[in-house]
Amino acid sequence: MKGVVFTEFLEMVESKFGLEVVDTIIENSNLASEGIYTSVGTYDFNEMISLITNLSDEVKAPMGDLIYTFGLYLFNGLGTSHPEVIENYTNPINLLYAIEDHIHVHVKKLYPDAELPTFKILDKTETSLSMIYSSSRGLYRLAHGLIEKTFEHFNGEATISYELLKEDGTEVKFDIVQHG
Repeated sequence: MKGVVFTEFLEMVESKFGLEVVDTIIENSNLASEGIYTSVGTYDFNEMISLITNLSDEVKAPMGDLIYTFGLYLFNGLGTSHPEVIENYTNPINLLYAIEDHIHVHVKKLYPDAELPTFKILDKTETSLSMIYSSSRGLYRLAHGLIEKTFEHFNGEATISYELLKEDGTEVKFDIVQHG
């Protein structure tokens, strides 16, 4: 997993729960990296699982909710790091529609070893999108947060629902309907 995800995660934890919680979850996680991440580095995905698990224990919040909150937070970090990606789009549906064929292609140029989820578009209209998220990591709640924040970025609102096609969350169907 790319280091930028780890650095953004720890920044989110610090901003929402404080530096002491960051130190505690790093200490409790027994990390090969010792919790030292660079945005361009690549780290074991299990370190993220350990950090999220320990955060969940520390702040007494469900892991899924924390992953979703991180998705909301991560949008701004990625947008700041790579504004050119978002600037190419004028509305949230078109940006989401372009994830697989344009945005992830751009990400792969920057980070060739990044392991990205796939998004298969099932149906698209001017105001709706139906797609299947697939990832061995099952971080669909992260995707949910990123999708929601996409609408907020464009000052839009949407109803976002999802259905687990595989119980472990590795395949999830998202239905998105934009309002107004």
